[in-house]
Amino acid sequence: MQNRGMKGGAKIARYRYLPHTADVAFVAYGGSARETIENAAEALLGIMLDTGPIMRSSAKRGTVRIAERAQSIDSLAWYTLQRIVSEVDKTKLHAYAFKVDRLERGRELRLAGRLLFAKSAGDPFMLDVKAVTPHGLEMKRTARGYSMRVLVDV
Repeated sequence: MQNRGMKGGAKIARYRYLPHTADVAFVAYGGSARETIENAAEALLGIMLDTGPIMRSSAKRGTVRIAERAQSIDSLAWYTLQRIVSEVDKTKLHAYAFKVDRLERGRELRLAGRLLFAKSAGDPFMLDVKAVTPHGLEMKRTARGYSMRVLVDV
């Protein structure tokens, strides 16, 4: 598990793993809530799987649709990340990214996205993630966009 979350030539961090005594913690960043959720999903998948070989694989690609709704952006992010854990775990899915297709605000927040995977051979699994911890998960507005701290129970 590395801090691989850097973008292009500008080296803007997408996420950063934090020291933690028993579990795994990270902070995800983004210019928007949508981008922050995608970057948090990338960090989460980086805990569970060695995503590099999966992305480079020439294996057949697929998607799993994920739709969630919540009253707050924090709950929406938690539901989404927990659903990613569930989808990867239940079928040993070789997932490598999550893309938010829609994030709508109305009486409640709604998210629709796609978990991207490859039907690659081998065993890319690294850590067994039990759950994304809702306690302390908070998305904050910053001078550069958004940040979200996440704690993962392993």
